[in-house]
Amino acid sequence: MKVGFIGTGSMGGLLIDAFLSSGGLRAGDVIASNRSPQKLARLAQLHPGITLAESNGETAVKSDILFLCVKPMEFKALTDEIGHCLRSEQIVVSITSPVQIYHLERALPSKIAKIIPSITHSIYSGTSLCVFGSRLGNEDKAKLLQLMSHIGTPVEIDEHHTRISSDFSSCGPAFLSYFIERWIEAGAEATGIDRTLAVKLVAEMLLGTGKLLTEGGFTPQELQDRVAVPGGITAEALNHLRCSLDGVFERLIATTHGKYGEDLAKLDSLFGQDGIHPNK
Repeated sequence: MKVGFIGTGSMGGLLIDAFLSSGGLRAGDVIASNRSPQKLARLAQLHPGITLAESNGETAVKSDILFLCVKPMEFKALTDEIGHCLRSEQIVVSITSPVQIYHLERALPSKIAKIIPSITHSIYSGTSLCVFGSRLGNEDKAKLLQLMSHIGTPVEIDEHHTRISSDFSSCGPAFLSYFIERWIEAGAEATGIDRTLAVKLVAEMLLGTGKLLTEGGFTPQELQDRVAVPGGITAEALNHLRCSLDGVFERLIATTHGKYGEDLAKLDSLFGQDGIHPNK
């Protein structure tokens, strides 16, 4: 089975690295193309044995599963470029959240899926968000789920929940890292604690908290109740957080959904669909 990647930048390159280092794919299974010859050359140095295509069309023709790892506004030009190269039995996977299944099913003859990855796949962790188009059979879905299981936990979602699910699984590491960074800086300024030690303490705490939520049977509220003893230090600090963060998460979601809506409207215009959303 040949797995192709058009675009080998931040996320495309991460997926290739993760699939190969995890054993999910072998170098000989991978074919890649990129408009930057330098990026392809570096990729070949990292992973001897992968096939470097001379064009996106070559990657499209030779792939059984084809990952499209380009920016949202580049999709229309890309589908115009490779549409005539693709066949009905091939599986095409978009990793870009605003690009809809209906955009690609109308533009391409192939079976279509959308899989939103996460930076956490670089350590074979986190969730990949899977949306399956109407042309995919059960065997096709199983093949994609099995491939993604090498680098994380694949979760099938409804496409209309793509944005909020991505907020948690894909944007979440950045949001949490910002919170951690500010917390550590405040702690270092106030007490002089070594920042490297603080990072280690917080990182191990995050790992443990994740396990309590996934393996320990706790809900977020139950975990708060267990740690924050009434009248104690944690409870008092938690009350301060509740007041300080009032409305923050609602505004965060409004921001991500607003940008998503703008990108979707632009894509509808590019694909000539003028806001006609068949799944709504």
